[in-house]
Amino acid sequence: MTFDWAAVIAALPDLLQGLQLTLLIALAGLAGGIVLGILAGVALTYGGRLTVLPAQLYVALIRGTPIVVQVMFVYFALPIMMDIRISGISAAIITLVVNSGAYNAEIIRGALDGVPFGLREAGLAMGLPFRTVLLHVITPIAFRRALPAMGNQFVNLVKDTSIFLVIGVGELTRRGQEIMAANFRAVEIWTAVAIIYLLVISLLALGLRVLERRVRLP
Repeated sequence: MTFDWAAVIAALPDLLQGLQLTLLIALAGLAGGIVLGILAGVALTYGGRLTVLPAQLYVALIRGTPIVVQVMFVYFALPIMMDIRISGISAAIITLVVNSGAYNAEIIRGALDGVPFGLREAGLAMGLPFRTVLLHVITPIAFRRALPAMGNQFVNLVKDTSIFLVIGVGELTRRGQEIMAANFRAVEIWTAVAIIYLLVISLLALGLRVLERRVRLP
């Protein structure tokens, strides 16, 4: 069998459009997941009973179920329960936000726990309110500790977007599937999809490594 480069070249515009949607969904999931993860992570670390229990249940539920089940629930079950209509892209973003938020919560909880307790006590002893100590003393150190794991989480988000082909979202994998169904060039199309993912993930990993070096704790 001859590898048909013409099929790859012809498919590139559609594949790159799919890549744009992949990155859009991943970035939206990252932004929402960080916010949700911070709220849940702080609740797990410093919250009282009223906040710790819901945060623990949320993290356990999301980490204990596959993401494909979560997106099916959001796309098919949630509209029935709430009598609303959810588009495929919206369902994908909601799922990534909720999913990444749970994993980020554990990352942030671990980072907050890793900050020396004496720094918190020193800030409080100086008369600073806990909110100020958390924002200006604990958070900068915790962020640096959490960055490598959160970077890995973002890389996983990009790859997890491929799951959304099951609800018809036209991300990169779905575009590849549609093109392959039209031209039957499975080897060429899936090779191209794999190379695009590899290039994007490699560039992200390189950028994250540079960022980690710049903010690394001494």
